[in-house]
Amino acid sequence: MWHAPFQSGRILPNKKRHPKLKVVLTVHDLNVLHEGKPEPVQQKSLAHTQSLIDQSDAIVCISEFTKSDVLAHCRVGDKPVYVIYNGLNKAPDQVGEPTGYRPSGEFLLGIGYQNKKKNFHVLLPLLQSNPDLELLLAGHHDDPAYVDQMRQSAQAMGVSERLHLLGTVSEADKAWYLKHCKAFLHPSLAEGFGLPVIEAMQFGKPVFLSTATSLPEIGGDAAFYFPNFDAETVQKTFEQGMNSYDTSRAGAIICNAARFTWEESARQYLAVYRSLM
Repeated sequence: MWHAPFQSGRILPNKKRHPKLKVVLTVHDLNVLHEGKPEPVQQKSLAHTQSLIDQSDAIVCISEFTKSDVLAHCRVGDKPVYVIYNGLNKAPDQVGEPTGYRPSGEFLLGIGYQNKKKNFHVLLPLLQSNPDLELLLAGHHDDPAYVDQMRQSAQAMGVSERLHLLGTVSEADKAWYLKHCKAFLHPSLAEGFGLPVIEAMQFGKPVFLSTATSLPEIGGDAAFYFPNFDAETVQKTFEQGMNSYDTSRAGAIICNAARFTWEESARQYLAVYRSLM
């Protein structure tokens, strides 16, 4: 049995030399289709994923949305296609003080690569309408031009002092930010799953998401959703969500995160392996 855990991998065994070998491929996303990339870029990425599918005996997708993308844009033939969700990386029981930036008051949090796909710039108007809040964005500055554009926009809006682009943070600092944020915001345009969403939900935090790709599937009824990204709509959605958030909803949010466990994921993967033996 050979498990290729990501659709962008480059290493697969030679099945001609090992004809009894079975290959399982996990496809995380076909986000290239949803990022506004040029057609040649999309086709090149799809061709590579298709080449791995052609060499596999079973396909696993990490969300129903990813599965629908695979079935719509790839040729799977009669190969079984399963959905196995990612599990939750549980936060430590004890969360210490951050070694990096520590906000002095209430703050909003976003986690993810800092690039156009993550769409974090649409959150800047929240700093205008909430002058006591800071916005912390943690994640690698994947697109320097986008990061510079966000800084310039914050400057033009007069909120640059309350926008903090933290870059990559430690797991310990991430846990502190998740535990202490006022709300978690993830307006991403393309996600195969959206792991930071459930990482925030395990703390019972109000979570605000886009309606794009897999996010409604992962956030469920426990999340709030931006119907569009007009500044007025973003502000209204945030205000209404925070006004309706209470301790009872926090319990539902925690329960939603609890749906995703690595133990259950492992059990389902084991069943896939056994089905091929």
